[in-house]
Amino acid sequence: MRFSPKWLLLLTSLVLVGCANPPPKSPENICSIFRQYDGWYEDAVDMEDEWGTPIHVAMAFMKQESSYIHDALPPRDYVLWVIPWGRVSSAYGYAQAQDPAWSDYQKATSNGGSRTDYGDAMQFIGWYTSETQRQLGISKWDAYNQYLAYHDGRGGFKRGTYKSKPKVMQVARKVERQAKTYGGQLQSCRSELESNRSWWPF
Repeated sequence: MRFSPKWLLLLTSLVLVGCANPPPKSPENICSIFRQYDGWYEDAVDMEDEWGTPIHVAMAFMKQESSYIHDALPPRDYVLWVIPWGRVSSAYGYAQAQDPAWSDYQKATSNGGSRTDYGDAMQFIGWYTSETQRQLGISKWDAYNQYLAYHDGRGGFKRGTYKSKPKVMQVARKVERQAKTYGGQLQSCRSELESNRSWWPF
């Protein structure tokens, strides 16, 4: 049986959607997340090794940005408060990376990837926070200020745009608290995760 290119494209799309992981059952617990999706831990370690961004910080960003929904989109924009008119930004995927930032990441790293892929999204967060440290001197462990630079952009951070956005600063504190919680949890289970990672059946 022969399939037209249009049907093949449709089938490929359905397969890719079927492969997407649903959000973790216990998103508040990083150990539970990595026990449920052990491949995510592998990807998180790869990100940490590549960019030096702590896993618990990157995961706190992702939880805030998308709640681990692979194809998350920003809220809709409206004309006259009633008529839907696109989205408020081009943010998309696990890391809510906007089109220009994702393009910069791809050019800087020669990586392809997809914003709907967990591993690729983690690499993006690692790259972005690493660049923020290089350009602005903000430690990769400083979840609060790193998130402000992530949300408002590095230029916005330098201009202090977040200072007129109390809700953004509240969210940054929330991310900071989540990172600390994740960090404590990860300390308690990292040896277990590493043992499972090093196990090989042959």
